Amino acid sequence: MISRDEILKPIWYAFTALDLDRNGKVSKSQLKVLSHNLCTILRIPHNTSALEEHFKDDDEGPVSTQGYMPYLNMCILNKIQANFDFNELNKMCWTLSAPKHISGKHLLISGVDAFKVWCIFNYLSEDKYPLQIVIEELEYFLRKLFAAMGCSWNEGRFEDYKMHLSAKKKHLNAWELIELIGMGHFTKGINPQTLSMGINEVYRELVMDVIKQGYMMKKGHKRKNWTERWFELHLNYMSYYVSEDLIEQKGCISLDRNCCVESLPDKDGKKNLFIIKCVEKSFEISASDKKTKQEWIQAIQDCIVRIRQGLSSPHRESRQKRRELRNRIKAEKETMENRMRQLQLANESKQAQLEAMNKKLQEASSRGDLEEQRRLQTQIELLDQYRRDLEQEKMARMQMKEQVVEKANEMEQYWQRMQELEDVYRQLKKALDDERQAKEDEEALSKLQARLLQQEASKRLELEQIHLQQQEILTQSQKEKQELERERAEKERALQAAQEQLEILRRQREGAQEKYKVVTKKLERAANKTKTWKHKVFKHEGLLQIIQPGNKSPTRMTNWGQAAFTETELDEMERIWQENKNRSHDAQ
Repeated sequence: MISRDEILKPIWYAFTALDLDRNGKVSKSQLKVLSHNLCTILRIPHNTSALEEHFKDDDEGPVSTQGYMPYLNMCILNKIQANFDFNELNKMCWTLSAPKHISGKHLLISGVDAFKVWCIFNYLSEDKYPLQIVIEELEYFLRKLFAAMGCSWNEGRFEDYKMHLSAKKKHLNAWELIELIGMGHFTKGINPQTLSMGINEVYRELVMDVIKQGYMMKKGHKRKNWTERWFELHLNYMSYYVSEDLIEQKGCISLDRNCCVESLPDKDGKKNLFIIKCVEKSFEISASDKKTKQEWIQAIQDCIVRIRQGLSSPHRESRQKRRELRNRIKAEKETMENRMRQLQLANESKQAQLEAMNKKLQEASSRGDLEEQRRLQTQIELLDQYRRDLEQEKMARMQMKEQVVEKANEMEQYWQRMQELEDVYRQLKKALDDERQAKEDEEALSKLQARLLQQEASKRLELEQIHLQQQEILTQSQKEKQELERERAEKERALQAAQEQLEILRRQREGAQEKYKVVTKKLERAANKTKTWKHKVFKHEGLLQIIQPGNKSPTRMTNWGQAAFTETELDEMERIWQENKNRSHDAQ
């Protein structure tokens, strides 16, 4: 049965066609006409007062879609039966909406083909409004169309069109798809009749849900004659017509869980036979060749299996799988985007932490520079003070030239002190240079240490992952080893049991051979005794004569003829023969 979502799509087109101002509202009188037409096509009783009752609080002005949808669901869609014609619903909604969208366009396809493209669009479009078709479903439709026409698929032109759509960030609606096909964007240079046949084939396969179609011979039920019919296989039934124009339908084969299809041997001059067995009657059909016969049997059997399992047709199941795949890919893409956002936020926080650490390092470096500047300033001041002291001492030496001789010893000590001070100054300068170099080395070492710590952390994470993988591999290897040990033990036990059974069979064979030898010897002795007995019988009684058929009266027969002896003589001869026989046995 057609789903409610598929029924709502053409109704949505009819409603939007009545929305002249494009504000989502339609007048009540137009809704009455639309509701009446829907009830007529969907074959449900139309209650004219239900619409008035539903909108009794809104007697004036237009009625919104939010107000009409509850009425549509409750009073129309909830009462749908399975016997309505979905194609009639499409035609009614197409008649309302098509003139406003394609009347002024010069299309290369007919109005009938445009209607079929519109129905195909509704079948492949997403269940979201306004209705649009995604690029994957558009590619699926075009591939099936070109396959139906037997033409090659232009991959490059479609890729260019896909990039054009991606640049606009939009999807196609039904009228854009009709214009795309009708203007020959992808079908340029193709015969219009070929294009029409391709559209019709895709329409019957997708929209009309035709699983397989073709000509075959069918045996009649009354006249038992064979007639060629055009067959179309659907999920729940198989209809047959006079020809492929579908004008005159001759019958329908209902398929259910109790049906079955079987191959038949050739008979009545017909080949490639198979039979469809239903509850009420059976249908014998002849295909054109073995391959076609097997394809029809497989297709019908697949439909019966799907009915038993409660599945939909292959095209609808394929469409549902494509939608689920797109939804799954979309969910995975959203999950990946969320993960990327989380990673970006974490990266930004790490970057902020690194910037804060860098700022702290810069502040520490600036403080170190200030300290170095203070230290250098102190050294400069000490040097200035030392120079002033030297100048003062020189002045004092000039003033004390007269006392040089007396204070020669003091001068030597003074010069020694000066040399010591100069050495201390050089050592102090060298210590300052070493301290500055150590500061620079310390900064470089701290940066290197930070980089090494970061590398160590990443390596530690990698090592932990490798360790976990190794643990999993070791666990799996131990399990496989235990399984192999158990299998080897079972095989050893089976081998030992087989060897024991083989030994038993060998002993039994040897015993049987011994018994066979004993029996053979017994048979040889018995054969020898039999030969001796026969020889004695021939010796004492002579040759045996063949008994001839006699009259019906009871007579006694002997080896010498009919009634040759009396009863007493026969008894005496039997006794003598028995005694001779016993003596011969005793002698042996």
